[in-house]
Amino acid sequence: MDNNKWKGILESLLFAAGDEGLSLKQVCSVLEMNEEEVYETLQELKKDYEENEDRGIYMTELAGTFQLVTKKCNADYLKRLVESPNVSSLSQAALETLAIIAYKQPITRVEIEQIRGVKTERPIHTLTSKGLVKEVGRAEGTGRAYLFGTTKEFLDYFGLNNLDELPPLPENIEEDFAEDEADLFFEKFQETISNE
Repeated sequence: MDNNKWKGILESLLFAAGDEGLSLKQVCSVLEMNEEEVYETLQELKKDYEENEDRGIYMTELAGTFQLVTKKCNADYLKRLVESPNVSSLSQAALETLAIIAYKQPITRVEIEQIRGVKTERPIHTLTSKGLVKEVGRAEGTGRAYLFGTTKEFLDYFGLNNLDELPPLPENIEEDFAEDEADLFFEKFQETISNE
């Protein structure tokens, strides 16, 4: 395969990995290539970014992981984007995760993933960065996982005085969750979001 195609594949993998980045070993496993070939291609991709000053991103290697990051010179624009009310809506995954945390708090990431059936690192990161959830302690037992709960900003965001104002859950929540893809209280709050 052409080396540019490999660089394109690497770029896609790094983009999909997001903030977590990928280790050389992970990339080798996905591409089924040896470390030397992968490392050389990663270095070529990094050089491509460095040589083109007009690009908005570059590749970095931190603590043994490679990741795509934005250039510091664009920080003001990124800050405006994050603060823009037009981009503050939450994805379906984030809303599902937020609903689970709101109703089941305090709750660990693993427990959330058991309910949703998929990974929740990104939605939790998004919710934490927006100030809607926070770490509220540690679970007892092995590993002492972080427990998550909602914040005052969560209440403000959805126009609630306290958690008692959350709509009641259906009787058979487990079945309803699977059938309706976690539409626990989204209709009411989607209206709230739309009216902002």
